[in-house]
Amino acid sequence: MRRYDGRQPEEMRPVTIAKDFIKYPEGSVLIECGDTKVICNATVEEGVPPFKKGSGSGWVTAEYSMLPRATNTRGRRDVSKLKLSPRSAEIQRLVGRALRSVTDMDALGERTITIDCDVIQADGGTRCASITGGFVALVLALDKLRQEGIFKKLPLRSYVAAVSCGMVSDNPLLDLCYVEDSGAQVDFNFIMDDKGNIIELQGTGEERPFSKKEMDAMYALAEKGIGELIAAQKEAIGDLL
Repeated sequence: MRRYDGRQPEEMRPVTIAKDFIKYPEGSVLIECGDTKVICNATVEEGVPPFKKGSGSGWVTAEYSMLPRATNTRGRRDVSKLKLSPRSAEIQRLVGRALRSVTDMDALGERTITIDCDVIQADGGTRCASITGGFVALVLALDKLRQEGIFKKLPLRSYVAAVSCGMVSDNPLLDLCYVEDSGAQVDFNFIMDDKGNIIELQGTGEERPFSKKEMDAMYALAEKGIGELIAAQKEAIGDLL
């Protein structure tokens, strides 16, 4: 099958992760997955939400937004509607869960790290790029705390990355661009660590049910894609982990 952008079914879009993209946050990256571009900034603050106070453990959370002209038509800012869109709320909860799953909250101490994910250009897979880039921003922020002597070892259990897969015209495809995603019969997001463990799956039969054989095919593609994304993360952060 010839894909919209000429890739093979099992081929990822080019991925680049630029560190220290914004100078003020404790951790900052620009991640580009094809034409999808997301700025991920990590902020460290002393203290935790009320439900964590006195526990001795920390908290990692995320916020997600998309610039009005990140897409081919202008979208309204959430602030203009005086509430967070359901889509943005769902994605930022997903990003937070993914990053917390690999963070040792007890070792972090009573600190909060917020990952701001701002999509400046969207062409599919923005939540996956936010998780993949957000993890690198988290590592950079934690490394600054380590340099300050807060802890000797980064309070992280593993890497985490995310990638989309789908069934398009009855073919399993890896890393869907917008055209493929919008026309997919089945749409999946795989979130996994560097050991191949699954952190979260989001899968929907958009136009039809899908078989276990099809899911297995998408899972095999996702494993390949996650491996490439984690390799890009390791290239960006070097030997910090």
